Amino acid sequence: MKVIYVDNNATTQVAPEVLEEMLPYFNEFYGNPSSMHTFGGMVEHKIVEARERLAGLLGASPEEIIINSCGTESDSTAIRAAILSNPDKKHILTSRVEHPAVKNLFEYLSKNGYRVTFVPVDRKGRLDLDYLYKNLSEDTAIVSIMWANNESGVIFPIEEIGGVLKEKEIVFHTDAVQAVGKIPIDLKNVDVDMFSLSGHKFHGPKGVGALYVRKGTKYSPFLIGGHQEKGRRGGTENVASIIGLGKASELAAANLSDESIRVKRLRDKLETELLNRIPNSIVNGDIENRLPNTTSIAFEYVEGEAILLMMDEYGICASSGSACTSGSLEPSHVLRAMGVPFTAAHGSIRFSLSIYNTEEEIDFIIEKLPPIIERLRELSPFWKKAQ
Repeated sequence: MKVIYVDNNATTQVAPEVLEEMLPYFNEFYGNPSSMHTFGGMVEHKIVEARERLAGLLGASPEEIIINSCGTESDSTAIRAAILSNPDKKHILTSRVEHPAVKNLFEYLSKNGYRVTFVPVDRKGRLDLDYLYKNLSEDTAIVSIMWANNESGVIFPIEEIGGVLKEKEIVFHTDAVQAVGKIPIDLKNVDVDMFSLSGHKFHGPKGVGALYVRKGTKYSPFLIGGHQEKGRRGGTENVASIIGLGKASELAAANLSDESIRVKRLRDKLETELLNRIPNSIVNGDIENRLPNTTSIAFEYVEGEAILLMMDEYGICASSGSACTSGSLEPSHVLRAMGVPFTAAHGSIRFSLSIYNTEEEIDFIIEKLPPIIERLRELSPFWKKAQ
């Protein structure tokens, strides 16, 4: 059975070109890049190249890139660095719809001496900017707002927020894990102090990510050890994955137009056809301002887990929310924060496409999903009660 993978906000296929470039660094060029000999120096050269490729994708300087293990490490490092650099400030601010990598850390800090403000969103998942700005103070150590939401795909006005925070001299971090490789980003023209990303979200390998730290930003390392990353992140480099991250960055830059045109068209076709064919279905989020690959659709009066299991019988892989919260029977915190009704939140499915999806795959989903929803509703007491 062919797998039809539309869960790319959870993880992506490693691009063939990325894998090809990585393979020699497992068994042929296996030297430690910190070594003094030429064999290790060859590896160090490839790490320098990877950093330059990633910096090129982001519109950053290579010196501003700290390579690490994942988006979660980047988020924790950025937030902890900001509060360590501002020990007298005890207020921190984020949104109600952040990824658990940020949300759970802020909740932890709220129990350990910090006053946390969680900024609400409206029914379309749009940030309440007035609430954000009114809650800033001289005691604010950091504001952390994601660039794009992993469930709804809604893009937040990072440029506007950054401008306001720069004037107030407040550290600004953004979790951009879902945005990188899907929309153009030029950090030279955005007032962001720290910026998190993860390679496996844009066809790189798992286990490698990066943190952008703008020149002049106060910074304290999270992992203290050797001299790697100029002393900003200790630990022997994950060489093959770093090289893969660099190649994935190069490919992502080349494929941005495909993401914004062809992938968006496939997403729109899937969404439009499902809404037309399935009654009592609605889109979660702002359809005017979201990632080109993402749609979250609520199918009322059915359970999302049942939908996923029945789609899985046809080889269709989607998600009911964030991969980091799967397994919970509760609606995601994102949908709850958006005020999605209970009968819709439980039946919400996220479809997230990539450059590897085809028209034929989208047509297959459009053919198979409506009968699945119809069958599940026939078994649903909530659906019968609503009729």
